[in-house]
Amino acid sequence: MELTDVEVEALGTRGYFTRPDFLGDVAALAARAEALARAESGVLHAAGIRRGAERTLDSRVRGDLIGWVEPEAGTGLGVLWEHFARLGQALSSAAYLGLGRFDLQLACYPGGGARYARHFDSFPGQSNRRATAIWYANEGWVPEHGGVLRLHPEGSAPVDVAPMLDTLVVFLSERIEHEVLPAHASRLALTAWYYGRDAG
Repeated sequence: MELTDVEVEALGTRGYFTRPDFLGDVAALAARAEALARAESGVLHAAGIRRGAERTLDSRVRGDLIGWVEPEAGTGLGVLWEHFARLGQALSSAAYLGLGRFDLQLACYPGGGARYARHFDSFPGQSNRRATAIWYANEGWVPEHGGVLRLHPEGSAPVDVAPMLDTLVVFLSERIEHEVLPAHASRLALTAWYYGRDAG
């Protein structure tokens, strides 16, 4: 996988880029089917905010259900995992981010206005996430479904990204504040957080 010159420039100047058709139709539908099955199986749990002793649940701030995804060869989500791994390598070589490991999380917003308030993905004073990549698994998304990702680039107007199937958005975790606007239908996303090579 390679980044285009336009993507590299956008990441450097604006702090983010988007790419449609990240997996292609067949692989995207396979990954979506597996993500949907997990979301409907009851294995996901309510997402918390903050870490450690300060961790708490507050659906007014964050209303999604989450679960970690491990690499599984030969599965739809396994193919997605491999694409995220190659994306990390491409970000390191083309954008000089020096990325190492990544974590992958499935998030389901169940509708009913579930949202995630404005925030950064990095945590001050810790081994920070350097890049965030989000892949959307929502077939047949329409504006009435809500759940748009709103990016807040420094010094620029907000940018909305529709969570349409096979859309990828990549942004710098410490630079781009963002939020998920209220979702009025079930909304699926898989997020990879990339850490620096020196992170534990």
